[in-house]
Amino acid sequence: MQYRPTSPYSIPPVVKNLIMINILMLVATWALKSTGIDLTEKLGLYFPGSPHFRPYQLVTHIFMHASFGHLFFNMFALYMFGKVLEMVWGPKRFLIYFLVTGLGAATLHLFVNYLELSHVARTVDAFANTPSPELLASFVKANLGGQAAPWVHDFINKWSETPGNPAYAQQGIDMVQQIYNEKINIPTVGASGAVFGILLAFGVLFPNTELMLLFPPVPIKAKYFVIAYGLIELYLGFTQSNSDVAHFAHLGGMLFGYLLLRYWNYSSKNFY
Repeated sequence: MQYRPTSPYSIPPVVKNLIMINILMLVATWALKSTGIDLTEKLGLYFPGSPHFRPYQLVTHIFMHASFGHLFFNMFALYMFGKVLEMVWGPKRFLIYFLVTGLGAATLHLFVNYLELSHVARTVDAFANTPSPELLASFVKANLGGQAAPWVHDFINKWSETPGNPAYAQQGIDMVQQIYNEKINIPTVGASGAVFGILLAFGVLFPNTELMLLFPPVPIKAKYFVIAYGLIELYLGFTQSNSDVAHFAHLGGMLFGYLLLRYWNYSSKNFY
């Protein structure tokens, strides 16, 4: 399959509107923050166990971003790869693909969160039954990593000097419960899952198109770029679960994008 755009600067309607909506939502987030309204709290995606969770967040979180840099890289990828797909598929099919991959990303992300948080909840219950400074240190390392505040380690060291102190034990119980509450109240925002789905589709439809990397500045075929990116995200998903990046959401976008492409392949004469 070959693609020849009518103009290198043309932007098809769905990609253009998606970029505009995302920009407007970030500007609105900044503008309303000064009035005490936190759009991220209302429209970001929360774990269903959080009091902030609302079903509509499965869609709205796609159009929210944490920073200008976060927005810029997502929208740049949407522009570079999405416009090609929309010109090939047409606006309706491209929009369906964008939304399905965005929802798919959220689905896998929430599933992985459920597995992780269920384990954390069991650990919290076990700690409440047998609190100790050693268990607290292990819990903090597993759930906060290097992000733990210095006073947390100071408290653990102080508790270790008198491990039988009931006041310290209660503070430890309160601390692990607070850490759990904070974990279930972290919102997820961004179109990254849908963008990774778009990247996957580009690699499938145009596998031999050469892309020029920035770091290092070498050309690479789209199919190899997609495979490499997917493997990196899989590795990071298992090794950096405490990072601020939702790696399994990225993988969810790619997975659901692949499944949708396979469905379209079986249900139509043309692959796309």
